[in-house]
Amino acid sequence: MNGVKLALHIESNAILLDVLRDQADSLGTKRGCDMGTCGCCSVLVDGTPKLSCLMLAQEADGCEITTIEGLADGHHLHPIQQTFTEYGGSQCGFCTPGFLVVISALLDENPIPSDDEIKTAIEGNLCRCTGYQQIVDSVRAASDILASGSGTPNATDAKSDPDPSYGGEA
Repeated sequence: MNGVKLALHIESNAILLDVLRDQADSLGTKRGCDMGTCGCCSVLVDGTPKLSCLMLAQEADGCEITTIEGLADGHHLHPIQQTFTEYGGSQCGFCTPGFLVVISALLDENPIPSDDEIKTAIEGNLCRCTGYQQIVDSVRAASDILASGSGTPNATDAKSDPDPSYGGEA
């Protein structure tokens, strides 16, 4: 999982979502509907988006699982993580992990998707906050980063003070 080999004892009927959250400490993978209709629990299984609430954990044996925690490269966010923050793709944040892993798979397969391709890729993920346009805008911006080859900045780099009126005195 996320580049680390795991060996877990699981029950034969264990659902991948439960194993990820309860045994593998992947709390970023969210439990939404438990029926496969919201996309909150989406993870990548060998690079393909899957609904972890509908998949038996034993089906993932020997597969590479990527959760939201595995998208960043050290302190460098995946471009879609960076642009979701910049373009308002994430509001309350509950659906965000599912969207991000699904979109990362789209961008891996097609770094310059059309709006229709973006909408098709995310059609299995529900969001009650954004209205989806900010999500599409975020994907377009991430696509631009990938096309330029510039990558995202180190997330630990110093940032400017968001309140420039603050002079440092209390």
